[in-house]
Amino acid sequence: MSAGALPDAAAIEALVPHAGAMSLWDEVVGWDAEWIQLRTWRHRDPAHPLRADGRLHAVHLCEYGAQAMAVHGGLRARAAEADARPGLLVGLSGIELCIDRIDRLPGALECEAHLLMDSPAGCQYRFALHHAGTRLAEGRATVMPG
Repeated sequence: MSAGALPDAAAIEALVPHAGAMSLWDEVVGWDAEWIQLRTWRHRDPAHPLRADGRLHAVHLCEYGAQAMAVHGGLRARAAEADARPGLLVGLSGIELCIDRIDRLPGALECEAHLLMDSPAGCQYRFALHHAGTRLAEGRATVMPG
């Protein structure tokens, strides 16, 4: 991937610890040091690894938000010519879910994640997920070095 190229699904998988079907994002739409926007259609996959009884519940949007953070961390590390720090999701707060399930949504899911705090002790992001301009979920997540 060149310095100016936006990552596709394969490049995203190389940036995060999630592999195969558990790597949830298809593309990075844009990013900078403080923010990232991603898009995916994987929620429509009948074999999605987070489905239960054929359904993909909205609570899993928290995993999409956490993986957006991981992608952003990987891109920031790559830009700094460093290795991404492995992290452990230790907290979710202010989570608002505006829908019960996401497997029936016909178009792409989009996520914006904004870095709120970054230190050697960990980082915190605010994330929001949308479908066709409608808010699906938002909240904050905290990661500590793992």
